Amino acid sequence: MAKKRVVTEFGMGTSLRREDYTEAASRAIRDALWHNSLNVAELFDFPKTAMIIDVEVGVQKPEEVDKDALLGNFPYGQPSVEVVKGGLDVPRPDGSGVTVIANVALKVSFDMEPAHG
Repeated sequence: MAKKRVVTEFGMGTSLRREDYTEAASRAIRDALWHNSLNVAELFDFPKTAMIIDVEVGVQKPEEVDKDALLGNFPYGQPSVEVVKGGLDVPRPDGSGVTVIANVALKVSFDMEPAHG
């Protein structure tokens, strides 16, 4: 069997006032998950627990993201999270801090036989 990607989804999340990189990342994950109705597990006749979910999160300060907290966003499947430098910090006009923007790429795969034919 081989890991085969069947879906890629994208999301964006923000932390407007608290400069919370974990919360911005969590919102980006929810954006990717909740704006879509994916029935790929049923399409391939797999249980939802068989979904392999690889998540890449981009924020300006990756070291400030609690990866374990992000795993709580997934009600099923086998999620893994990688945090990289990306996203955007937008300075506030009054100089009091930044608005944090996180971007997410969420890839859903299954272990399945390659198609022959």
